[in-house]
Amino acid sequence: MRFLDQAKIYIRSGDGGAGCVSFRREKFIEFGGPDGGDGGRGGDVWAECVDGLNTLVDYRYQQHFKAKAGGHGMGRQRAGGKAADIVLKVPVGTEILEEDGETLVADMTEIGQRVLLAEGGNGGFGNAHFKSPTNQAPRRANPGLEGRERWLWLRLKLIADAGLVGLPNAGKSTFLATVTSAKPKIADYPFTTLHPGLGVVRVDTREFVLADIPGLIEGAHEGHGLGDRFLGHVERCRVLLHLVDANEADVGKTYKVVRKELKLYGNGLDEKPEIVALSKADTLSEEERVEKLAALKKAARKTPIVLSSATRENTDKVLKALLRAIDNADAELDLDVPADKIQPWRP
Repeated sequence: MRFLDQAKIYIRSGDGGAGCVSFRREKFIEFGGPDGGDGGRGGDVWAECVDGLNTLVDYRYQQHFKAKAGGHGMGRQRAGGKAADIVLKVPVGTEILEEDGETLVADMTEIGQRVLLAEGGNGGFGNAHFKSPTNQAPRRANPGLEGRERWLWLRLKLIADAGLVGLPNAGKSTFLATVTSAKPKIADYPFTTLHPGLGVVRVDTREFVLADIPGLIEGAHEGHGLGDRFLGHVERCRVLLHLVDANEADVGKTYKVVRKELKLYGNGLDEKPEIVALSKADTLSEEERVEKLAALKKAARKTPIVLSSATRENTDKVLKALLRAIDNADAELDLDVPADKIQPWRP
């Protein structure tokens, strides 16, 4: 399935049905009176968060969604029927934004969550609605109200417990394939990963979701390489696993390049708990290991984990460290804070 994490769509709710002007005309009925029915309500446009989706590719080939108008009123006080609603099904983690791409309309984070995007127009009143002692034969009816139309952006941010970051070819996809059942594309050239991938990691009796993010290069925030478009998926990760390729000439500089891009992107990415690992350690001699490890420790100001996905060296250690960091991140949430005091999440 093709991966798509952004889509622009046009929606329009249905117009309300028009009211009817009608009078009762039956044999032997002396005073018939008005009997025009009201128009029906136009269809609404809803967004619903469903399970089983992990891409917005459905909105690549259809961008316009228009609900039908409500039924018109008829004689004998028959009201028009309400038009059917349109439901846009989106994956978990989808943000719905206004046309400016910044104003948040809704954040779809739970299965079954529904949001009304455009309300259908009300139906117009028929002439039976306007009869009164002083106006017993009204010859007026209201047209239905027009539906609402708007352009919206859908932006998917994958929800994962931990995210993999690093330069291209740092071993992120190999690590994901080693510790999960995911089968990402793996090759010996940069930018092999062109879209984020997810995998479920099992540690003893515990599980958590790991996300592989396409590699960053210096200047990604300015659009270089694949740019920083995919960093939005990291925003929802509790913990980051930063992989640094042991074959880099200057591992300290490599580490700082990625950290700089995270900081320039903003949204608190540089403040997330981070575990640093020196990947592809099986390609180094013992002397090189000591040298590279010392340089990376100096740059990161923490002790990195020596990692080799090919030989599975310290993979269990990394996974357990990630699990502890996820638990610590959850423990920091103050569940005793009243609901009205909790600050809303902001993208």
